Amino acid sequence: MRTIELPAAGRSTSQLVLGLMRIADKTDQQVRELYDRARAAGVDFLDHADIYGETPHQCERRFAEAVKLTSAERDEVLIQSKVGIVKDGPFYDFSYEHIITEVEESLRSLQTDHLDLLLLHRPDPLVEPAEVARAFDELQSAGKVRHFGVSNHTVGQIELLRTAVTQPLVVNQIQLSLVHAPILTEGAQANTLGQTGAVTPAGADIVEYCRRHAITLQAWSPFQSPSGVFLDNPDYPELNAVLGRLAQQHGVTPTGIATAWLTRHPADIQVVLGTTQGSRVEEAAAGSEIRLSRREWYELLVAAGHRLP
Repeated sequence: MRTIELPAAGRSTSQLVLGLMRIADKTDQQVRELYDRARAAGVDFLDHADIYGETPHQCERRFAEAVKLTSAERDEVLIQSKVGIVKDGPFYDFSYEHIITEVEESLRSLQTDHLDLLLLHRPDPLVEPAEVARAFDELQSAGKVRHFGVSNHTVGQIELLRTAVTQPLVVNQIQLSLVHAPILTEGAQANTLGQTGAVTPAGADIVEYCRRHAITLQAWSPFQSPSGVFLDNPDYPELNAVLGRLAQQHGVTPTGIATAWLTRHPADIQVVLGTTQGSRVEEAAAGSEIRLSRREWYELLVAAGHRLP
């Protein structure tokens, strides 16, 4: 398993992240097996959110009940959770009260005394940076959260938070896959005749901005397309042909190559795996160790349907 540095947190971790949003209906044995296989593959970063499950904090509780981390095991992993989405309205809430309340419940549900990272889960248009800063300061001073970050935030939204928040923002978790890669492709289309309509100003420069400010990007839904998982998807015959050929050449599976495409980027992007299958984690882990050539990386990009000038 390839490891990377989290510069703003001052520590190293696995480049793959085990996302635990789909474990609510899994048995203790299934959850523990998933965790054990991920750990054996080298994954030491776990991703949760207060909304994962049919009810609030359900997946956090399910994980704690099934895995029952010892104190030694807890010290070996990073646990990240997210706050800010409210399923039944008001939809987004970055208020001081909501952040504090949800973090306290996450700690109880996960049966831990601290989160290694807390992310603001998607942007809240009504955000008050001073309220966020107050919550972050209180949580950090109490030892309940060690580091902070965001999810799906633009450059402007991060800059607004930084007018009040004093802690480094360690992570920005964004949707990114071979098929959905506008934050990587639109910059190549800038100032190009016939391509200006493809550029999204709100998402412009987020990769470059995060690299400049030591904010680690995390890619969620790394195998998703508009019609579901693109692996073995008949909507993507050219892409799957290239994935299959490169997989055979490198001795891994197409899942491994799709992972290697993300981990090849010099931003050291973390890949958040939402699978409940230990075998898929192992395939991705094998792929993370491969360094694709520039020719292979761009060949995959074009096969996925992206137009380059």
